[in-house]
Amino acid sequence: MNARICGTGSILPKKTVTNFDLAERMETSDEWISSRTGIRERHIATTETTAEMAVSAARKALEEAKMQPEELEMILVATVTADHIAPSAACEVQAALGAVNAVAIELNAACSGFVFALNTAQAYVRAGIYKKLLVVGVETLSKVVDWTDRSTCILFGDGAGAAVLEAVEEDGIQDFVQHADGGKGSALLCDARPLKNLFVDNPFGQEFVKMDGQEVFKFAVKRVAESIDTVLDRNHILPSQVSLYILHQANARIIQTVAKHLGEDMDKFPMNIDHCANTSGASVPILLDELNRAGRIKRGDKIVLSGFGGGLTWGSIYMIW
Repeated sequence: MNARICGTGSILPKKTVTNFDLAERMETSDEWISSRTGIRERHIATTETTAEMAVSAARKALEEAKMQPEELEMILVATVTADHIAPSAACEVQAALGAVNAVAIELNAACSGFVFALNTAQAYVRAGIYKKLLVVGVETLSKVVDWTDRSTCILFGDGAGAAVLEAVEEDGIQDFVQHADGGKGSALLCDARPLKNLFVDNPFGQEFVKMDGQEVFKFAVKRVAESIDTVLDRNHILPSQVSLYILHQANARIIQTVAKHLGEDMDKFPMNIDHCANTSGASVPILLDELNRAGRIKRGDKIVLSGFGGGLTWGSIYMIW
């Protein structure tokens, strides 16, 4: 059995922040940001919470799948910006949806989160444990970026995307690869609350995302291409046979470099980074939902999903829609 996506959904915060808006608050410009990243605007949460966005995206996915929350057997939520340490974002989603029969698990693989969560769902389906699952990627990155650091804050946005999966005999997820290199984890870092107790006096301050942009770029273009090559080669699929490559939306140049490596036209590499920016674990499902609702994906299409980011983590999925 394989896990097949039967419904998608996504949500973006109401507030849109353009590069021109940022230029009014810091030393940057629309040209500087867009030429280096492909980003022109991003959506920033002002009243929305991580759990609320996850629930909104999930409801849309359930509606398209024509599935009731009570039918779900598992909920996987990928995020690094949950509202609470406990309860997890997954448990909050379960409660809000009324998915009383679903086990709920939160997963942290940073920008690879949604792809890793899909792989986890596939493993449960392949093992015959669950047949109806919900996978959500959601981030409120605006609360963990330093808005005085123009090298990082310009890159990120908030949002959520979701997919409902069902067990099928033939189509769906055919194969996946996933990897991690913790030894290079400091290239993309966000500290948690430091140790502080009766015996350790450690003042707690706001911790923000820190990134070595050049190191992350070099890592991404090398490892993403390798992982896509692997998953295609193992399934005897030529790059030309793939209808769409849906990659994590971190940087337009990374995606263009991967497309060049595969020798495929950029039409097969859709991007929404221009209006969403980098939404980490939410980027792949948000783009997936946009494409699905625009009618760009049809049953039987061969699709590749790929995520890469903090950890460092990366992985790719080959599926038949």
